[in-house]
Amino acid sequence: MDIKQLHYFIALAEELQVTSAANRLHMSQPPLSQQLKLMETELGVSLFNRSGRGRHLELTEPGKLLYEHALTITRLMDEAKAEVKESGLGLRGKLSIGVNTLSDERLPRVLSAFRALYPNVTFKIQQNETNTLTQLIRNKLLDLAIVRLPIAFDDFDYIVLGEEPLYFVTRNDETPAALPHMQESVTFETIAKHPLVLPSTEGLGMYQFILEQFHKRGLSPAIVGECSDIGMLLELVASGFGASILPNTSLKRNPDDRLRVYAIDGPQDISRSAVIWLRRHYLSKAAQQLIHLIREEVTDVLQ
Repeated sequence: MDIKQLHYFIALAEELQVTSAANRLHMSQPPLSQQLKLMETELGVSLFNRSGRGRHLELTEPGKLLYEHALTITRLMDEAKAEVKESGLGLRGKLSIGVNTLSDERLPRVLSAFRALYPNVTFKIQQNETNTLTQLIRNKLLDLAIVRLPIAFDDFDYIVLGEEPLYFVTRNDETPAALPHMQESVTFETIAKHPLVLPSTEGLGMYQFILEQFHKRGLSPAIVGECSDIGMLLELVASGFGASILPNTSLKRNPDDRLRVYAIDGPQDISRSAVIWLRRHYLSKAAQQLIHLIREEVTDVLQ
């Protein structure tokens, strides 16, 4: 077997379908199927069980073992190539970073510090929802991403960036029902009486997180809309379309005199964000250094 065959095998093991693996590898199905047969013939074992006319694949025990070794071998090969290049050219290249629509406010500060240290590294920064960002990481289209929790960490290494409470936001001249105008806080029971436009869709961790705050209190919120763009969401609130619930980061990044912000009374879960990257996958030296800076930033805040 050669390194190219291992890359073919990894795609098959992760997609578990020849069609999907071939699309991922930008090749046609027959050559990929032929390469799989060659590997199985060389090793003398079946690497996959086939079902549904061969369309769905399931790793055999030998296949699972080869997958673990293939990940290690390809990671070491990528690392060797990168280190040789970097040894002669210095730290350079492009970092692809995903940011959530509710991303942590410290990222610009960390990137500025990184840029001062490594001016030859460029960035591609992509904004999207948490569920999309996690899939882009799995598909190796992003080096790392900042997402809102909760997510399943099975495929990722991560650093939790911190915690922050949620706030209730209304139009400035709108007083929540049963709430004196001068009061600065509100309960989830009162919030549940108001039409709400929440950040993004059910695929976003924040959306589910907010719903859980109501459900654990036996409340059913009146959700009239969802919006993935926080600037637009706050415009909707300012226009009287509905109230919202947001973490402090979003409010600090989008100050608006037309909005009134209330703390939320009583015990509540804390919103958290994290930087994630793919587990058991080679990270460039640039990505490793950026993660190191992020870790230092988080440590400084906690001390």
